[in-house]
Amino acid sequence: MNEEITFIMDSAKESMDGALAHLEKAFVKIRAGKASPAMLSTVMVEYYGSQTPLSQVANINTPDARTISVQPWEKQLIGEIEKAIMNSNLGFNPMNNGEMVIINVPPLTEERRRDLVKQAKAEGEDAKVSIRSARQDANKELKKLDISEDWLANAELDVQELTDSYSKKVDTALIAKEAEIMKV
Repeated sequence: MNEEITFIMDSAKESMDGALAHLEKAFVKIRAGKASPAMLSTVMVEYYGSQTPLSQVANINTPDARTISVQPWEKQLIGEIEKAIMNSNLGFNPMNNGEMVIINVPPLTEERRRDLVKQAKAEGEDAKVSIRSARQDANKELKKLDISEDWLANAELDVQELTDSYSKKVDTALIAKEAEIMKV
């Protein structure tokens, strides 16, 4: 009996961990004024007739806080990489020097910072929805078990405590990201 409850709790914890991991990946893509190779993680390049992630056809580096350099492994890809970055709607204006593509990351305006904070809050809310969904699934599974009402109440209380702790982790991550975005 106890191991079934433990299994359900572990399953809920795993789902909540997944929601946090997804949130962290989403936060990496939200830029906070500082250049990062992760900003180009969604860019796909036409490479021998198929769409390929930029990171698989070039080295992506940040020589300083305002610049991203993209060095393709094959020089004839420079034009394709420039076009892919322009079409990705990231708001970047790439330039090439014949060897590599250079992107100057412009400083964020106050309005853009607010938009990014809204985007971060939306991602945080999505993570909380996933966490609550995991709680709901765990409670459904607990109700299916043939256990006494006391055991059920205690198990549901444990699931709620787990949910609360993960919601606090999301709030903490959101506060940190918001501070990072708004810092000039």
